[in-house]
Amino acid sequence: MEQQKLPNATLILVFGIISIVTCCCYGVLGLIFGIIAMVMAKKATATYMANPEQYSGYQNVKTGKILAIIGIILNVIYLGYTIFLFATLGADGIMNMNQEMLEQYGM
Repeated sequence: MEQQKLPNATLILVFGIISIVTCCCYGVLGLIFGIIAMVMAKKATATYMANPEQYSGYQNVKTGKILAIIGIILNVIYLGYTIFLFATLGADGIMNMNQEMLEQYGM
């Protein structure tokens, strides 16, 4: 019997990569992609473990899960940093900080 490709294996990998790449979007967008990838990886792992000889592509699921974990950690750190900045400086302080950096680098 021919092996089937594991459902959503490639999508889990792509979502894991997106969760890392979008970690600088205030930590929210990447966190969403990371959580979705983790949920999908859990379902794909359960499907694979039920009948491993029937499916291929489990390596993509494992890699995507690792990337999603890294993305979630990075996004939580960045989200915490953003919340810290808003709590200490406020929105006006952050705008002034951005303006000072633009003037400093001559942009």
